[in-house]
Amino acid sequence: MKIRVAAGMALVTCLSLGPGHVIARADGDQAVRETRCTALAGTQAPGFSLVITRAEGVGAGPAAQGRGRGAVNLPAHCRVEGTIDRRTGAEAKSYGIGFALALPDSWNGRFLFQGGGGLNGTVGLPLGAQAVGDVPALVRGFAVVSTDTGHQASGGAFDAAFMRDQQAVLDFEYVAVGRVAVLAKEIVARYYGRPAEHSYFAGCSTGGREAMLMAQRYPTYFDGVIAGAPAMRTGYSGLGDRWVAATLNQTAPKDAAGKPIPAQIFSESDKRLIVKALLSACDAKDGVQDGLVFNTRACGFDPVAVLTCKGAKTDDCLLPRQTAALTKAFAGPTDSHQNQIYPGFLWDTGITASGSGIPGLLSPGPGPLGPPNLSTEIDVDKEAFALANDPRQVGDTKLWTNLNTFASRGGKLAFYHGVSDPWFSALDTVDYYEKLGAANGGADKVADWSRLFLVPGMGHCAGGAATLDSFDLLTAMVDWVEKGRSPDAIRATGRSFPGRSRPLCPYPAYAHYKGSGDAEDAANFECRR
Repeated sequence: MKIRVAAGMALVTCLSLGPGHVIARADGDQAVRETRCTALAGTQAPGFSLVITRAEGVGAGPAAQGRGRGAVNLPAHCRVEGTIDRRTGAEAKSYGIGFALALPDSWNGRFLFQGGGGLNGTVGLPLGAQAVGDVPALVRGFAVVSTDTGHQASGGAFDAAFMRDQQAVLDFEYVAVGRVAVLAKEIVARYYGRPAEHSYFAGCSTGGREAMLMAQRYPTYFDGVIAGAPAMRTGYSGLGDRWVAATLNQTAPKDAAGKPIPAQIFSESDKRLIVKALLSACDAKDGVQDGLVFNTRACGFDPVAVLTCKGAKTDDCLLPRQTAALTKAFAGPTDSHQNQIYPGFLWDTGITASGSGIPGLLSPGPGPLGPPNLSTEIDVDKEAFALANDPRQVGDTKLWTNLNTFASRGGKLAFYHGVSDPWFSALDTVDYYEKLGAANGGADKVADWSRLFLVPGMGHCAGGAATLDSFDLLTAMVDWVEKGRSPDAIRATGRSFPGRSRPLCPYPAYAHYKGSGDAEDAANFECRR
């Protein structure tokens, strides 16, 4: 039996579970739900070569969220796993678009696509935990899907071996997310007997890039899209990080082999001094000295002017070569004609972050990508030329700003980016957002359907020694899409500052203390420009 149902703005053909199959309602008893779930094992879909490898009920219970967020109690749900378009590709390697779909027993009528990370290659737990505060989407009753985008990694989150296969690259770039979105919606409609009322996409880093793709290449698929710290120009962001490393390494002490020792460029007391001077220059520009820099555009921190030693090096100053290197590094790479190839980085408290996870720009210790960069020279002209002629940069999501189809059908697009992100400069996302405004009728008009939120102190997607990185952008997006309430401020909290809250304001506004009331309470702040 086949049924046609509405999905977004388009009609799609529902799946056939075999002749005589009767759709059970989502509010049936447990036995009915179990039967309906296991029946999905025989799912076939027109236009898809589909193999379901798992279709079974999962009882309520705890599950790990990752990234230090602890466990969360998941609701009872139907878990469906499978592969689309299995094939043998280059070097006789097996490929296919893997996915996992969680269908909660208590469904709220909404669908969420969870973005990936790194170079993908694994199917993440379909949870929907990005930018949701403390309550993931699945717990709220969303049906949630995740995907490996067409390849299976064997060498970690940044295994690029799949790039030797043309179709695998296309799947990773954009094909897989489109295919999985259509299929997952069809399975949702079959399982519950009706299509999702609203569809959302949320992701960060690679997931943020995928979120942008949804608004750009698939403008009718989703009603609300959340793009965090989008990895939209990994080649250029890599160049930006190499620029910082090479510039700072030029001032580093050398080992016996003449190689720089990045860990000794700045001592721990030097790093504390830099952050102290930065806060002295910029912290109070949002109305209160609280260890957070919200008014980034007014931050005029100048290391050369305020930190350079007048004589010998002491704990209260830096050598001239150190402050000069700092200034040059954070300005970002320019070519021999002084063209800015990648934006610089904002001055923020997370630049000295260390420990587990992704180190700050001034703490070049081992990270997810391996040991510190030891280069002392960088040919920006040569690297920029290579990137401009790299076919993998052709589909650059930053180049695509015409989103009038997405916007005209009521789509909403929210960005967020940690100001202390050492991998992807927040200024690159700011630049895209400003170009989005210029291409779509101006900033005020675009604000009707797209907003950008900068998060002081936050590193890449989450975390930071001094930040408020817990915020519920998903609820704000749902209210924007379904109730017409634009997100004029998002309340943020974090483990760095127990008991403190602040509003995250839509760029170019920033949170400013009103001058009275508890300075730990977001209610006593306003969004100013």
